[in-house]
Order: sequence, then C-alpha cells, then structure tokens
Amino acid sequence: MVADAAGMAAEALAVFLAARPRTILLTGGGTPRPFYERLAALAGYEWSEVECFFSDERCVPADDERCNARMADVALLRRVPARSYPIDGTACDADGYERMLRARFGDAPRFDLAVYGLGPDGHTASLFPGRPEVEERARWAVRVPEAGWEPFVPRVSLTVPALSAAAVGMFLVSGEGKREPLRRLLAGEDIPAARLAPGRLVVIADEAAVT
Repeated sequence: MVADAAGMAAEALAVFLAARPRTILLTGGGTPRPFYERLAALAGYEWSEVECFFSDERCVPADDERCNARMADVALLRRVPARSYPIDGTACDADGYERMLRARFGDAPRFDLAVYGLGPDGHTASLFPGRPEVEERARWAVRVPEAGWEPFVPRVSLTVPALSAAAVGMFLVSGEGKREPLRRLLAGEDIPAARLAPGRLVVIADEAAVT
C-alpha cells in the first residue's frame, strides 16, 4: 500500500526496473498516467529496444480524449524512441490487432511486463463481468460491442489468455471506488481481473483503495 499517485508511480517504477522489459503491455485510464510519465523521465533506458502493445482500446478516433493510445502517447510514447503498436480504435479492428500480434509473436504472445487496470465492477482491459468475451480462449483480441462501464462505446480488448501471457503482471489500483473490486481480486473471486494469470503478479494500491 502507498499513500498517493506519486508513491504508486515510484513502486511501479521499481517493478519496471527489476523486470527491465523489452515487450510491454500498456493499459489506459487515469491511474497509470503518473507511472508512464515517470518512465518517460527515466534516464539511460534502452527505449529503442522496447516494443509497446495495448491491452484494449475504445472505438473512438485516435485524437479523441477517451483513446487509450492517446493518453499513453502524451504521457510516454512520444517522449521515448520505443516502438508502439496501437489498436485501430477508429475501425474497431480486433481482427487486425490479432493478426499483428500473431505475426509478431508466432504461436503465443509473450510480454515481459503487463500493466493492468481494475474497474469498479471488477473488469480489466475491456473484459466486463457477465460478457462472453471473458470466456474467450482461442482468440487473442476480440471486439466488445457493448461496454459494461463508462465510456459506453464499443471496444477492442485482448482476451484472458493474451493478457495473462506476461512474465510480470502489475495491477495499479487507486481510489475509494476500487476497495470492493480490490478485495474481490485479492480473494480470488470470479471477476474478470482475477482470471489473469501472469508468471508473477504484483498489486500496487493506494491508501484510499485499501482502507
């Protein structure tokens, strides 16, 4: 547990430096932004050897403020020479993202580090409770026609197997509204977030989400 966003960013940076990832799965939302900004200021890291992928995207244009790739681009990607593989939200192109991932990784995706978010209803990426996309096991990326949480726009999301394909998976959890889903995640209850199974799981939460 840490006190605030700055503390969370510092803890996440320590995990990053221990993993020294070359393939990174990024998530959207407001919680990871301070962490991404801390990464952008990291001196001497070999960003030219890094590839960044995305866990999900809202089906909105790339310049829309709701776009996950736009947030990550402003906070991190335009400030470092990493290679980025954004999801085409304008076309809502799950098939295209899956083809790209399979061309890049072959038989199975492999991320050195995955950054996960946790929704108030227990969703992660754009896998919402009770939706059939949570049960998908063959595909790596799916179109989510109906979002279970704001903003209520269609999405593209990686599936549980693809999200789990990480050596280190790191949940960043912030705010009072995350207390109950955090409890359910740590208890292993049947919420989408609790289905993820990276090689090593790290949960970094602020005081408001814990107390």
